Order: sequence, then C-alpha cells, then structure tokens
Amino acid sequence: MNSTKARIDPMQIIGFLILIIITFIMLSPLWFMVSTSLKTTKEMLAFPPTWIPKTFAFSNFKTLFTNQDLKFGQQYLNSFIVAGFSVIGTAISSSLVAFGFSRYNTRLKSLFFMLLLSTMMLPYPAIMIPQFLLFRQLGLHDSLLPLILPAFFGSAYMIFLLRQFFYSLPNELFDAGRIDGCSEFRLFWNLTLPLSGPVLATVSIFTFIWSWNDLLAPVLYLDSQEHFTLPIGMAAMLSSKFRISPWNLLMAASILSMLPIITLFTFAQKRFVEGIVLTGIK
Repeated sequence: MNSTKARIDPMQIIGFLILIIITFIMLSPLWFMVSTSLKTTKEMLAFPPTWIPKTFAFSNFKTLFTNQDLKFGQQYLNSFIVAGFSVIGTAISSSLVAFGFSRYNTRLKSLFFMLLLSTMMLPYPAIMIPQFLLFRQLGLHDSLLPLILPAFFGSAYMIFLLRQFFYSLPNELFDAGRIDGCSEFRLFWNLTLPLSGPVLATVSIFTFIWSWNDLLAPVLYLDSQEHFTLPIGMAAMLSSKFRISPWNLLMAASILSMLPIITLFTFAQKRFVEGIVLTGIK
C-alpha cells in the first residue's frame, strides 16, 4: 500500500513563528505591568529592569486600599457608581428615543433623525464650556452628578444602534400587542426590550468602557480627592506625597482597573458579538 504523507508547507511554519513573535511583542507590555506591580520599591528602581520579580510584593495591592493618601477604594467605588448609572441612563433614554424613531412615522422624522446624527460630529470640547457653566450654575460642581446626568438624555450613537435593531422586529408583533390591548409603553417595555438583549448588551459594554475610562470630564468637574474616579485618581498618584513615583502601585492600580472591563466582556462576549451583527455594523 502506498502511504501518503502530509506535506508541511515551510511558509506556514514561518508564518506561525512570525505570529508567535508578534504575540510575545504585543503581550510584553502587559507582562511588564504585572511584573512591576509585584515588585518592591528597591527592585522597581533597579537597572537593568527584571522581568520576573525576585520577591513578589503582593502587599502593593493592599497598600492601595490602606494608604489614606491614595483613597483608592473610594475612587474605585466612585467609578462603579458613575459607570453603573451611566449604563442605566443610556440604556433607558436611548432605547426610548430609538423606539420612537423606529416604530412611528411622522412627516419630520427623517429630519429629526438627521439632526440627531449630526450631533455626533460635534467634538466634546465644543460643548464642554457651556455644559460646565450649566452644571456650575446648578450647584453640581465637584460632585458625581455632572458625570451621570448627561447619560439620562440619550446618546446619538447608541440611539442609532438601537434604532437599527428595532427596525428588524416584525410589525406583526406590535399589531398583535395592540389587538391584545397593550399600551404603547407596554409594547416598548414588555415586548421590545425583552427581545433586545444582544443590542442592549452592546450598548451597556460600550457605555461602561467609555464612562470607566473617561478622564476629561472628571478633571473638569471634580476637585475633591474623595470624589475622584479611577482615571483622575491614578493620574494624581504621580503627583502625590510619595518621595518616589510609585510606579509599582500605579501598575497594581492599572491591573485592578482592567478587571471590571475584562470580566464584563468575558461574560457578555456572546451577546456583544450578536449585537454587533444584528445592528448591521461591519
């Protein structure tokens, strides 16, 4: 019998080795961040730097929460409050507006939707000063409310995503609901939202990441350290009362700040991909 041997393409081997090298290059900053977070101050300042700590200083993570000058625990909680309420506000307000644009036909609907999308072309610095003056006149400066309240007025991008998905729902579902006596709000709350899990997951992930990583708005509105969110708190660590810049503590804080986003995406990855596909975004 003639045995056939699978031929190994040298180009595939070369391509595989290149991918391995690129992977190591891409992961090296992450590994260096983890390594630095576990180093003592003495080893952190050593030259040349070591990739594997000689002594694993897990106490760096404890210091973040016990050092009263850092207030890291309060800042972590503040970020969760801002991101959580931003997700709730954006999901509710944007879905209501998107439901109106997708289910009702009016003469000026296209014009209003075009005006809504045009607001996406405005950079944040263009509205930053008027918005700051408004919140200061309302007495909300140096509080978390200026970071939360705008989410309850909708997001043009999220409205667009939700509208695209709502258009895919068949009209027969809503006609059947009206025949059964459902009000327009019940059509939205009991019919539309339960079918919108994938796109709502996409909206929630996007909103959480943007709010969690936002630095400009907290710098603009927050003055007191107990009101800081993580991005501005971590930036303030470099100008704190430490004699030496606490890079090991900063790397430990960076790891902890990544955990909520990684956890959220891990558990909502399937819904996230479905939402991207169903809304027609390529």
